[in-house]
Amino acid sequence: MIGQYSYFRAVFWPRLARNRFAVAGAIVVLLMLAVALLAPLIVHFGPNEINAREVLDPPSLRHWFGTDDLGRDVFSRIVYGARISLLVGFAAAGIAVLIGTVLGLVAGFYGGWIDNILMRVVDIMFCFPTFFLILAVITFLRPSIWYIMIVIGLTGWMGVARLVRAETLSIREMDYIMAARCIGCSDRRIIFRHILPNAVSPALVAATLGIAGAILTESALSFLGIGVQPPTPSWGNILTSGKDYIEFAWWLSLFPGLAILVTVLAYNLLGEGVRDALDPRIKR
Repeated sequence: MIGQYSYFRAVFWPRLARNRFAVAGAIVVLLMLAVALLAPLIVHFGPNEINAREVLDPPSLRHWFGTDDLGRDVFSRIVYGARISLLVGFAAAGIAVLIGTVLGLVAGFYGGWIDNILMRVVDIMFCFPTFFLILAVITFLRPSIWYIMIVIGLTGWMGVARLVRAETLSIREMDYIMAARCIGCSDRRIIFRHILPNAVSPALVAATLGIAGAILTESALSFLGIGVQPPTPSWGNILTSGKDYIEFAWWLSLFPGLAILVTVLAYNLLGEGVRDALDPRIKR
């Protein structure tokens, strides 16, 4: 039996590398991360630097993506907005995957009434429209990037829990799990030492796809004015500032929209590639 790390080195990475769409998505993801981390070295203007003489200037060599209604450089705001969007995406997906993985492991390993209760909670959570639930919660809280990350994470763990539970139900019947029971291993050791490393595949896929969903949700909340608040740049609130000038300042809507589109598409392509590479039924 190939070990978990040996499997990733010998099977997963070669299969992922043969998927051109996944590789393209990974390249875009890495570029976005580099842009976010190196923002001060890339841009020539501060994201909140106002210049009243350059209000609503179209794209040029001086301002690559033009300026907004306050004379701020749109390229600079989009680059710094990438930091916010990626931070929300990683944090929210991390919270959702952590909660979903733990609950899925517990439900799948113990079964019985524990499994029934946890799965009924999942069913109840699925009954609520997630985006409207987030809207309702954020409305009662002070708009904050931290609240946004937490709320998105707390409303996005149900799918991960189901995936991990299904994987755990299969793994717990394996011979090596029976052997671990026979030598007196505790439930905690069996769950986190033997089952978790082998059930991490669906959680990894869910994390990749969850980042895209969290970025899209944050952008929608910021566009509606209850997400990241100005003057902090976010792709969503940049779109909001551009909707009033869309007829003659098209760049205010085009470039942040493209940033959202490309980033979400890249994470979705990478997530699909990871899922295919981890699925033994798909032969490439």
